[in-house]
Parts: sequence; C-alpha cells; structure tokens
Amino acid sequence: MTKASICTIGDEILIGQIVDTNSSAISRALEEVGVRVVRMLSIGDDHEEIISNLDKELSNSEIVICTGGLGPTKDDITKQALAELSGSTHFVENIEQARIVREILKSRGLEVLDSNKFQAMVPDTCEVIPNQNGTAPFMVFRFPENSYGHPAVLYSLPGVPHEALSAIPLIISDIKSHFSLTGIYHRNLMVYGYAESALAKKIEKWEDSLPADMHLAYLPNTLTGVKLRLSIYSGDKEEEKARIEERIAQLHEILGDAIYSDEEDDLQHALKKLLSGTGKTVSAAESCTGGEISHLITSVPGSSEYYLGSVTSYAIAVKESVLGVPGSLIEEYGVVSGEVAAAMAEGVRSLTGSTYSVSTTGLAGPDGDGKLPTGTVWIGVSGPHGTVVQMRNYHNDRLRNIQRFAASALDLLRRYIIEDQK
Repeated sequence: MTKASICTIGDEILIGQIVDTNSSAISRALEEVGVRVVRMLSIGDDHEEIISNLDKELSNSEIVICTGGLGPTKDDITKQALAELSGSTHFVENIEQARIVREILKSRGLEVLDSNKFQAMVPDTCEVIPNQNGTAPFMVFRFPENSYGHPAVLYSLPGVPHEALSAIPLIISDIKSHFSLTGIYHRNLMVYGYAESALAKKIEKWEDSLPADMHLAYLPNTLTGVKLRLSIYSGDKEEEKARIEERIAQLHEILGDAIYSDEEDDLQHALKKLLSGTGKTVSAAESCTGGEISHLITSVPGSSEYYLGSVTSYAIAVKESVLGVPGSLIEEYGVVSGEVAAAMAEGVRSLTGSTYSVSTTGLAGPDGDGKLPTGTVWIGVSGPHGTVVQMRNYHNDRLRNIQRFAASALDLLRRYIIEDQK
C-alpha cells in the first residue's frame, strides 16, 4: 500500500488565521486512486522546521504533498528549504512559468517586479509542472531509494486554494505513472439512535471478529448519527467488496432499523426514499425546534411531493388555537410532555390532512422550567396506526440541542413509517 503525508506550511494556519481546505481535497483524491494518507501536518514559517519535518515525512511515506510558503514575499521560505533538502546547488528559470507570470501580471495591469520574476526560479533538483492559474509553479522532487529506504517524491504546491485544487489532477496523473497502486475499498453505513459508546458496545463481538486487514471507523455527527466506515486498504477490489458485504449483512442483523442507509446519507434523504412514489405525505408541528425539522425535510430536492407543511407553535396560545391542544392538557401535564407532543402531532395531521405527522416540545436551553432538565424533548408521531411519543434528553448547548431534537424527530418518524409499510 502506497502511503502519503500531506503538509501545510505557513504561520497563518497555525494561528487560525485561515482554514486549511486543501488537505481534505488532496486526501480525497489520493484515497480514490489507492493511496493511503497516514498523516496530515502543519508547519510554521521556519526554515529548519520545514526541512526537518519534510525529511521525516519522506522517511515515513513514499509520497509527500505540501502546500503553502511559495509566494513572492520574504516570509515565504519553502522554496529555499526545499532546495536545501534536495541538495540543490543553484536555481534555474523555468521558461514556461516565467511566461505565465508575465501574462498574469500584464492582465492585471501590474508591473513585473524582481520578486515576481523569482517565482519562476526553481531549484535545479526539481521538475516543474507549470501553474496556469498563478505565479508559483508546482514543483516535483524525486528521491532515489537510497535516500529514504524507498523511492519517494515530494510535491510542492502554492497554498492559494484555487491554485492547489487545480494541481490535484496533474499530481494524481504523475502519481499513477510512477507508482504501482492497489485498491482501497470503503463501505459506509448510517446508524441513528445509539451514542457512539453504546454502539461500540452493541457491535463489540462483531468488531472483534473482523479480519486484521479490515478496519472499522466510527464517525459521529449531531444531525446524521454515527457513520460506520468499513475499509480494506489492499487487494483486489471485487474480492474486497464481497468480503465487506458479508460483514455488512451481519451488522444489519444486529442493528436492524437503527441502520437507516447503506450509503453516506442523512435522515431527510432516508425519509425521501421511504415516501417518494407512495402518495403518502408528512407534516410537522414544531415548538422547541423552531422550524428545524421543516428546514431539514425541505432541503431535499423533490420534498414537495410528500411534505405538506408545518406549524411552528412556539407559543402556548398557538398550540391551543391553531393545533387544538386542550389547555387542560397543558395545565395537567405541562407543555413539555408526551401528552402535549401527541396532541400537537394529531392536531397538525388533522389540520393538513397528511398521512403522517411529527411534533416536538422541549427545553433547548440554556434555561429550564424548574421541573425538567435542560435538553429534554418529547417527540410525537401520528399516523394511520395511532400516535407514539418518545422522550429524549441531551446535554449540549442550545443550537446543538435543537439540531439533535430535530434529527431524533426525523428518526422516530422514519421508524414509524417503516413499521407502517410492513
């Protein structure tokens, strides 16, 4: 398995001045062609740090891709560090990049300064891939096997995102021509209703039985639950797929309806798959979620086929006058209760004429009501086979509680529909 390291260079990343988006894009491209990224590293604008860290990464990986530190200003010192690392004795002008520099500056009505001309000067030890979108070229340094115990290559790209991204297809093409690559197979499952720790406990025996070359990752997300990613990093892709599918079938038996998608998906798209083409419809009555459920459902193209609308009944008066929740019910059980959640779901279903409806009433925080803890939500789902309610409690800030309330509501609605379709 060919391994790669991705390095960013520049103090601006280390101090949080800019967000590194280059590394994730490069990593995805490498994974697609069978190169396993084993490390991502950020290095400041320090000559010795750049050399020592890149030297270490070249020892660990056959491919190192670094971005940043190639501008025309004095704080951009990557090129000089790379010259020293590669044993360069002098710089040479790359004629094609020099032409591009002149054309770019001319198109902007700018004078070509000495600092701009230096952009086209590169160490004599590198190969150049011209950068058509900027003044700094893409540099390629190849190291023989006796340098690091394996053939290694270092790609140096500008840090400007649109320039770095434009280099990716060119870098991938070069990698394919110089390395014998094996396949990587990933398989994702989306699970909702388990905390990460509880899910790990639930599938512990299954996970312990996985062969040594099969790797499981847990990727939790507030809105989508836990993504389980099963991976094999070498071998024949069709064989890998068959072996993983056998294990996936076992997981379906263990987790049942908690698995809502066999793809990298979210709950609102899972809802669409259940309802599209059925003629059945959905509505929502939201209090503590303030429209978040409606937002999630309508973020899916084509949701107008099955989603009728909602009532954001934030005030008690609206719950009573629009949804028909009896005031006596609120007085007896409290506004945050299963009884009120059920009445809200039934009220909006009657109001809109939908097949199914979902409701939420809860305490997003930071203040509670003196009776129930902050983060408590009651969810109601109503449909042809009656009304069900469920209470959940989360311990997050207000925004995250709202997101988790909405996701939990979609999940309960999803499970109700599945049972109704059996």
